[in-house]
Amino acid sequence: MKKQQILVAGSGVLLLLVIFFFGKTTPPVKAKTGANVSVPSETFDIQSVIKGATAKLSESQQTYVNGLSEAVVRGDVKEQKIRNFQQLARFWSDSARAFVPFAYYTAESAKLENSEKSLTFAARILLDNLRAVEDPGLKSWLAGESKELFEKAIELNPSNDSLQVGLGSTYIFGASAENPQAVMQGIQKILEVSRKDSTNMYAQKMLGIGGIVSGQYDKAVERLEKVALSEPHDLEVLLMLAEGYERKGDKAKAIEWYEHAAEHIENPVLKAELEKRIKQLK
Repeated sequence: MKKQQILVAGSGVLLLLVIFFFGKTTPPVKAKTGANVSVPSETFDIQSVIKGATAKLSESQQTYVNGLSEAVVRGDVKEQKIRNFQQLARFWSDSARAFVPFAYYTAESAKLENSEKSLTFAARILLDNLRAVEDPGLKSWLAGESKELFEKAIELNPSNDSLQVGLGSTYIFGASAENPQAVMQGIQKILEVSRKDSTNMYAQKMLGIGGIVSGQYDKAVERLEKVALSEPHDLEVLLMLAEGYERKGDKAKAIEWYEHAAEHIENPVLKAELEKRIKQLK
């Protein structure tokens, strides 16, 4: 399960490692990883993507998927539709291993169920994958869906700071290169949480990564170091912290944090790539 990481595109080994890190939770997208869903580079039509993915399934799988899809259209009972959406999501995740249809049906199920738990679960899945996508059409779709899900969850629980951080993150990671204002808008939303509770490590982490996105490396590494001290086994934080120092031009600190990250990687291929990067910096 592999995906590209937009935040670290400048560092090949780090890109590879974050691909590995993010890939532990959700199925892949073909355009970047070799799975079986093709995504247009400029526009994104979710129904066309699902139709194309379905056409590549076996005959028996197509029959199964089409039957569930038709049942959703015909069904007039909410609980029945939710079950069908969940079955479709499981199929695309476990059998077809195609992320985009999985994300769509997970989101649709959550919207229909409309509970804080289901909305948050779906929103975070889309957000995590949004952070790993470069295709503009797919990125825009994931950002919009994730934003909608977080907003619906916030309506149910306005005091949940993690939801506010998640919403702000959709602005940061969903912004195009031509729209840096969106990044700053997302950072401001998360700052509201951080100012209220400076010990909120999720907010500090997202602000740190957002700082790297926006080129504010000094503040970014300061925040990420705080998170690394609190959560020393967070591989993503260690990698992003090393990336931040590398972008700052501080090779010694970059090497230090890459070495910390290497201690948490068991995959020999990925560990070898990271060690190669460390040698290059030395």
